Amino acid sequence: MAAVTALAAAQGIQSAQAQVPSAQDQVPSAQAQVPHPSHPSHPTRRTEMRGVWLATVANRDWPSRPGLSPDEQRAELIAHLDRAVRDRLNTVIFQVRPTADALWPSPYEPWSEYLTGTQGADPGWNPLATAVREAHARGLELHAWFNPYRVANHTDPTRLVPWHPARAHPDWTVAYGGKLYYNPGLPEVRRFVRRAMLDAVRRHPVDGVHFDDYFYPYPVAGQTFDDDAAYAAHGAGFPTRADWRRANIDKLIREMAAGIRRVRPGTRFGISPFGVWRNAATDPRGSETTAGVQTYDDLGADTRTWVREGWIDYIVPQVYWNIGFAAADYAKLVDWWARQADGSRTRLYIGEALYKVGAAGQPPAWQDPAELSRHLTLAARYPQVRGHVFFAAQEVARDPLGAMARVVADHYRRPARPPR
Repeated sequence: MAAVTALAAAQGIQSAQAQVPSAQDQVPSAQAQVPHPSHPSHPTRRTEMRGVWLATVANRDWPSRPGLSPDEQRAELIAHLDRAVRDRLNTVIFQVRPTADALWPSPYEPWSEYLTGTQGADPGWNPLATAVREAHARGLELHAWFNPYRVANHTDPTRLVPWHPARAHPDWTVAYGGKLYYNPGLPEVRRFVRRAMLDAVRRHPVDGVHFDDYFYPYPVAGQTFDDDAAYAAHGAGFPTRADWRRANIDKLIREMAAGIRRVRPGTRFGISPFGVWRNAATDPRGSETTAGVQTYDDLGADTRTWVREGWIDYIVPQVYWNIGFAAADYAKLVDWWARQADGSRTRLYIGEALYKVGAAGQPPAWQDPAELSRHLTLAARYPQVRGHVFFAAQEVARDPLGAMARVVADHYRRPARPPR
């Protein structure tokens, strides 16, 4: 994600228009096949995910700018919640740890600069506590969204507060692609980020814990993520560095899931990865896509295993392409994800690219206000798809081309409870 948001990063999302790398393993068994659906539409479901991401990184959705007064920030936050209710959504996924910082009073990390304009400055209120309270008062669920490893959207540690853990432990960080990251290959890093995130869960009655697509960073041409020392120290027994990296992310996922169950039983753990696990040309178990990024190979994220093993409660693949898009067809990807979720305890929701509607430079399909509604009609044919999440709150507010109003009229005529 560039200076905008963890979910709409051009390098991750647009790169599906490129091509492919290597190959492995075997094809899915016949019983794993989900039969092709036939019904063109569905009545409004009583229980389904209807979510919206509320991004705070770089003030993407909220607050509209740093330095607003607590009352102004509260008013903007509540307006987003009220819009969710207006559109008969039921879940807000609120980004509370965008860059190794906090939107609650954390003993581990500084207050986010996106609140006051100065990292570490007390904003005079607790946004996460307010969001949970006000969401629940409106019948909404509030899921706390964390970015585990991104430290800063720059590479200068001196711009962080003096007591920042990344400054106290410079060996924990890797500069890459103009950003600073914690190194996922260090066990001490994994322990620290887990504790920092669980602190928010312990202090607030959140309904869910949410990660997005950022694990190992998206590839940057001509640059190497320098984890040589960590690999030398901890990579023994793994056939390749890529296998070791995937194991590091797997450990974080399993440990975080166990921590959530321990700290706040009943709170769900969900992840929203980039929409392509692997291309079929790389792995016969993969999707009929030619994406330039594959989470398994490039981000160290074996998202298919997380679903099939039931390590997480829900997954929201970012299927951020239109129906018929050659490199990554929405229809083919929804079908592929439905097959992976079939029989799993992990619920499948689809991430929707509301931000692309009416946007310059997008394929012509995104100039059609009905494209997004057609996505929901198509996905409703699959019983494995239990709902949708829209990126993002700013676009829900603006409603480009009336696309969100069309979704509400076509699919959300009555309220629905989120799956539990």
